[in-house]
Amino acid sequence: MITCRATEPSSSPVEPNPRVPWDEWVGDYAKVREAIERTWPATFKGLNENLFKPGGLTRPLAARERKWNTRSGKANFIAPTQMFAGAVESFGREGVLQLVTLRSNDQFNTTVYGYEDRLRGVKGTRMVVFMNPADIERLGLEEGEAVGLATAVDDGVQRQVGGFRVVRYEIPQGCIGAYYPEANPLVPLSHHDKKALTPAYKATPVRVVRGAAP
Repeated sequence: MITCRATEPSSSPVEPNPRVPWDEWVGDYAKVREAIERTWPATFKGLNENLFKPGGLTRPLAARERKWNTRSGKANFIAPTQMFAGAVESFGREGVLQLVTLRSNDQFNTTVYGYEDRLRGVKGTRMVVFMNPADIERLGLEEGEAVGLATAVDDGVQRQVGGFRVVRYEIPQGCIGAYYPEANPLVPLSHHDKKALTPAYKATPVRVVRGAAP
């Protein structure tokens, strides 16, 4: 049971922060860009002046100019010690697939602007799982069937998301695709690159659960 207790509002007005003039920024976004330029002048010099010009503002990128900021002055390449970040013991098991999370064309990071992915021909929903036709047949599934996905990691935590619709797609056999952030709950926090600590959103072992409701 959760109880809530009302508190008396503070009688002291909140003093505006002179370093963050919210009212001015809301009234003129150019002032926001001025603040960005003052904060990162090396990267955003001339942001307002170049914003609406053809080509916009070109941020400095040393690699584009073939300048390598390394001790040797040359491009350095490091061979990975492993292909997957943790949970590798799950891959290869019967029924375990490699989940690759992705975004639609009308999406910026986790901000979704619409429900039509013209890149993959999906309309009206994002709760889909892209599967290779051979995997659909091998698992006894049908296109359009409602399924769930469950994480195949033996860490004592059950992770499952239901309500996906099977979509035939030319994705490598053994791999499946689903949109994020809808599929994010399937990725364990411990499932990341050992050095960069980047979550392994492109290689999460999962199983398909038939008839799993949303």
